[in-house]
Amino acid sequence: ITIPEPDRLDVEAEDIPLDIVYEDDDVLLVNKPKGMVVHPAVGNYTGTLVNAVMFHCGSRLSSINGVVRPGIVHRIDKDTSGLLIIAKNDAAHEALSRQLSEHSIPRKYQALVYDNIKEDEGTVDAPIGRDPRNRLRQAVTAPEKGKRAVTHYRVLERLGKFTRIEAKLETGRTHQIRVHMAYIKHPLVGDEVYGPKKSGLKLPPGSTGQMLHAKVLGFVHPSTGEYMEFD
Repeated sequence: ITIPEPDRLDVEAEDIPLDIVYEDDDVLLVNKPKGMVVHPAVGNYTGTLVNAVMFHCGSRLSSINGVVRPGIVHRIDKDTSGLLIIAKNDAAHEALSRQLSEHSIPRKYQALVYDNIKEDEGTVDAPIGRDPRNRLRQAVTAPEKGKRAVTHYRVLERLGKFTRIEAKLETGRTHQIRVHMAYIKHPLVGDEVYGPKKSGLKLPPGSTGQMLHAKVLGFVHPSTGEYMEFD
């Protein structure tokens, strides 16, 4: 075999509009649109949130995650919209990462799922790991093969064949809400990976991807120590 030399990855700043919810010298909070990838990866080196943030912030971003993910403390899926926090310096990044690892950052999502959920609220406590049959998917696994994952949900609105819910993350595993709701037989509307193959539901024109929005995000400010929450 011949192994090529690694390519040098230069992530370039791009003048892409940002929906800024809050900003100061330490943090930047944005409302990410559906369809935007958070950071560059294979097949997506331009048009990402990182490209946009680099243009807006210049060199004022934490360097902890290197050139591919400057300032990125946590991620949401490409087709998930909503609140995302960016760290402008390493001290802020470390403080926010610590809160995430301690599960002290409140994160609430809203989602539209299939069918009528009978109970008003519930909790899914089921470990999540890589799906052994499809490496592009996550799945509920045996405890020794995955990581603990806990999602709390409550019904906001019953819509006949669909239910609008709030989902609160206690842990933050990849695709957690999507996997857990599919696991209890209420997959997200529009989810092409974990949802039903033939739903019969016509989405609004121009709408793609799962109906999932990161609505509420709270954290203790890394400099002031003040608790802040955004909706």
